[in-house]
Amino acid sequence: TAFLGFSVWVHHMFATGLPQLALTFFTVASLLIVIPASVQIFCWIAGLWKGRPRFDTPLLFVLGFIAIFVIGGLSGVTLASVPIDLQVHDTYYVVAHFHYVLIGGAVFPLLGGIFYWYPKMAGRMLNERLGKLTFWTLFAGFNVTFFPQHVLGLHGMPRRVYTYPADMGWNTLNLISSFGALMLACGGLMLLYNV
Repeated sequence: TAFLGFSVWVHHMFATGLPQLALTFFTVASLLIVIPASVQIFCWIAGLWKGRPRFDTPLLFVLGFIAIFVIGGLSGVTLASVPIDLQVHDTYYVVAHFHYVLIGGAVFPLLGGIFYWYPKMAGRMLNERLGKLTFWTLFAGFNVTFFPQHVLGLHGMPRRVYTYPADMGWNTLNLISSFGALMLACGGLMLLYNV
């Protein structure tokens, strides 16, 4: 996974004029990484299936990580296709994919680790009820923020814009995305309050 991962990120560079051989190599790498990544995910699920999981806050963040990371991986596989990548390059589709992979792959497991190890670090437990509420707020807020951005990108909304013409049809999805960002902020404040 790590070896292929060094090549996968190049699918974000397909529109830069790479030679055809390079496009082919990085497309294959972006498709091949599905195999070890899928094995990892199924191993995690099997470990939970055969174990005795306690659905406390740390495990909820791990399960949220798996769900978000799978969606990010699926959107990454679509970007491995050069024609699709060229169409959605520099759009909100890529923004959504990037956040699903990075936040799903790094922030959610980190938050699970913080909830798990906090008693060792601070000498006291975090409030479990508030922890679960924090998880669900962050999980819902994350998906409400970034999932509509996939659709916005498919509809052609470019990234790095501060405004856009009102007649583009992007207003509703951007409003939903903004509401999700507010939910994320509330989840972050709940986490800080709990700590």
